[in-house]
This record gives sequence, structure tokens and C-alpha cells, in this order.
Amino acid sequence: TSTLKTLNEMTGGRGPDSCIDAVGMEAHSCGIVGIYDRVKQATMSETERPQALREAILACRKGGTVSVPGVYGGLADKIPLGAIVNKALTVKSGQTHVHRYMRPLLERIEKGEIDPSFVITHTMSLDDAPKGYEIFQKKQDECIKIVLKPWANGLLEHDAKNGA
Repeated sequence: TSTLKTLNEMTGGRGPDSCIDAVGMEAHSCGIVGIYDRVKQATMSETERPQALREAILACRKGGTVSVPGVYGGLADKIPLGAIVNKALTVKSGQTHVHRYMRPLLERIEKGEIDPSFVITHTMSLDDAPKGYEIFQKKQDECIKIVLKPWANGLLEHDAKNGA
């Protein structure tokens, strides 16, 4: 099923008021567009795979907002600028202001008000960070979030909920 078709059905053909591309350059798509993006990325003609951004722009209702917290680092091709202009979309982007939220977030975690463990799938030593990044990037072992422990023994550790 097409994302655009599903969203149109859910909104009576109008489209969502707001669409969020939280995936960024790691988006994967099927068909000829997906092949096109991967070839351009492999030949360094483009550094991104902006399928999620394209779909957000095309799905959003006229006068709606497209938010882009997803990370992009370079060039992206085939962005439907005409749709942005013709639909009078507002586009908001930027990375989360981590420094602004870090201290209050950590305080709430320490007080037990927030339990982030549901997203932590792996823990490992700082020495294993390159391997961890590879696991995360390749979507291996159902990896969602890795916690690095500088004092760990250097061996890859899996959280108990993953059966290790």
C-alpha cells in the first residue's frame, strides 16, 4: 500500500495538517525512485536518499507544515519544490537543541520520572563504538539505541531483553 494513498484515505483526500520526516538521509524506498537514489548516492552525485521528505511534501495538505528533524548532510535530488510552492507549505527544519534539553532530561531520568530503557537495545564499550555504529547503520540485530560505556571490558554486550 502507498503511504500517500493511505494518508489520503485517512484524511478524506485532504492530506495531513503536518508531516514529519524524522528519517532523513537514511530513508529507503522501493522501485525505480529507490534505485535512482542509491545509484546517485553510490556515485557521489547525491549524498542523501530523500524519499521520506518527498512523501511528506506530497502528502501534506495545502497550507500545511512539513517538519524535517531528520538529518541531511549534503545534496538531495528530486525534491518537489513546485509542490511546496503550489501548496503554500511551511517547511521547518533543524536538529534538536540537545544542550538545551540534556540537563533537565537527565535530572528526570535520575529521579525515575522517565525510563528510557525501552529504546536501549545494546550496550557496549567505547572501543566497540565503530562496530556499534555499523550495527545501527545496517539495521542489524533489531538495533534501536546503543549506550556506550567507556569503562566496559571491550566486549559487545546485549541487553537482557534481547536474550543475551
